Amino acid sequence: MNVLVVLTCILFILMTLVGGKKGAKSFLAIFFNFAVLLLIILLMNDPNLDPVILTFIACILISCITLFFINDVNSKTTIAFFSTLITIVILLFFIVVVNKMAMIQGFGEEEIEELSSYSLYIGIDFVKIGASVIIMSTIGAIVDVAISIASPMREIYLHNPAISRKTLFKAGVSIGKDILGTSANTLFFAFFGSYLGLLIWFKDLSYSFGEIVNSKIFNAEMITILWAGIGVSMNIPITAWITAYFLVKEK
Repeated sequence: MNVLVVLTCILFILMTLVGGKKGAKSFLAIFFNFAVLLLIILLMNDPNLDPVILTFIACILISCITLFFINDVNSKTTIAFFSTLITIVILLFFIVVVNKMAMIQGFGEEEIEELSSYSLYIGIDFVKIGASVIIMSTIGAIVDVAISIASPMREIYLHNPAISRKTLFKAGVSIGKDILGTSANTLFFAFFGSYLGLLIWFKDLSYSFGEIVNSKIFNAEMITILWAGIGVSMNIPITAWITAYFLVKEK
């Protein structure tokens, strides 16, 4: 039997045993999100479609699947959904601007040999493609942080309905501080670990430290890591404020 099939079955069994019905839903959500990503990638090949708009639509679908399909529609998932979208809109605006200034779009000189046989006149804006890649790389972490803050804040409010909006907001930020450190490290090692091959390639090319730091490929990956951290950091106060405003206003 194929190794992928075996590992997939093991993952499904473990997620179902540990998480029950919600674990099974989480397993299915992985494939639904993969289908969304695949569809968006295919649509991005059309030069008449804006990659940024497609990315935003994909973020909406992925957020809906991750939040509403797994955890159902309730106050905490609704709050996490809106805070995620607000963070994504802010990030998309700044990422497009910063990526254009940093000139990390396109391909590095190390990739010229592989690309020499292909036409580069494909009519696709690589600045927007780069922004889409960064957002797609961070959407999972942003949704995770949003629900991780909205859920305990809702529990705090339910156990203390007389709590003030300011106090609830401070509690949410305090929760976010505990999440921030681990989330930032998780993102850093997830990205950096997946690009160990890139560092080995630089070693084979006998690059100096200065050449590595100034390489377009290395800079693109580091900027992705930094944007992921910025997105998570921004999402904490946004989620805390929306949750505090929404819950206390209901009172």
